[in-house]
Amino acid sequence: MAPHSLYLPRHRFQDLIDTLIDAGYRCIGPQLRDATIVFDDLDSVALLPQGYIDKQGPGYYRLEQQSHQRYFAWANGPQGIKPYLFRAQETLWSVQRNADGHLHFHPQQPEPEHIAVIGLRGCDVAALSLQDAHFLSGDYADSCYAARREGLFVVAVNCSFSAATCFCNSTGDGPGVADNFDLLLSELDHGFVLEYGSESGRIIVERLNLELADDAMHAQAIEQIEHAAQQQRQLPAIDIKSSLFANLDHPRWQEVAERCLACGNCTSVCPSCFCHSEQDVPDLDASSSQHVRQWDSCFSQGHSYIHGTTVRADSKLRYRQWLTHKFSSWYEQYGRSGCTGCGRCISWCPVGIDVTEELAIICSDTGADDDA
Repeated sequence: MAPHSLYLPRHRFQDLIDTLIDAGYRCIGPQLRDATIVFDDLDSVALLPQGYIDKQGPGYYRLEQQSHQRYFAWANGPQGIKPYLFRAQETLWSVQRNADGHLHFHPQQPEPEHIAVIGLRGCDVAALSLQDAHFLSGDYADSCYAARREGLFVVAVNCSFSAATCFCNSTGDGPGVADNFDLLLSELDHGFVLEYGSESGRIIVERLNLELADDAMHAQAIEQIEHAAQQQRQLPAIDIKSSLFANLDHPRWQEVAERCLACGNCTSVCPSCFCHSEQDVPDLDASSSQHVRQWDSCFSQGHSYIHGTTVRADSKLRYRQWLTHKFSSWYEQYGRSGCTGCGRCISWCPVGIDVTEELAIICSDTGADDDA
């Protein structure tokens, strides 16, 4: 906790929302829908999931209402920030044929918009940094992502509770939020310890006219993070990066493939996955077409289709591709694992495949000996 942290009473949380809206932001926040917690437009505290916790396990997600009044006592839902920056489907450019047969290309850019997302956890903020590295670094930054990222305001929340599927403590990405936020909240029983992490955040805080948080509030906020760090699951304490590629022929790949449906749920809910496909969608009169990008998954057959050949023709090879890329070859691209420990892939897998369990088995010394 920063020494200049402020205290936002619970009854003034609406003031934070109103201040962000008055500053020109479209507020997005967590709310109940279809028995889950999702992010959507937010203009009132009445929409927040007050009093709820989530129960999660392999292939299992349930919400329970309890007697407390907290807004953020849950771990996560199926949706992070990814859909607001890297859209599930969008047109990148269009082309039109004029009367003399010449083609004219028109790049498509999203309208400038300022969005404040309230309630992101450490795993999602870390995933945002990974998405930034993919879409913004290098010589060819993605202009659509960049336009949306420029207008993003992050209101992050330190976790006071971890679901049974969380393992962010072992990836180093939670349950506390370290950086890459504009405002950071730690929820207490009657309010929030609040600090800012950017100039934009400082401006919002000044408009709220809050008092400093006291030592007892700081101590409780830290204690809650430490409690949330006591997680049931964790990554195996071995060199996963090297062990995965040393065990490419491990029999466990076939065992998990026999359970895997190759549905792509894990990659859809993953806050850092960025695989996509592109296609041209022509109008019926052949006078114009749209070049469309949409989310794809390395579990789909078409993702590895190249010139008449499907490189990864079965679930065994597709699951192996996903796991080795996420936890090993990602280091070569971005200097770290592509997993932030949110556990969504465990909860939202229809057959309950547990990535921490698979890694522990495939990367074990026993598995390496079996391959020899």
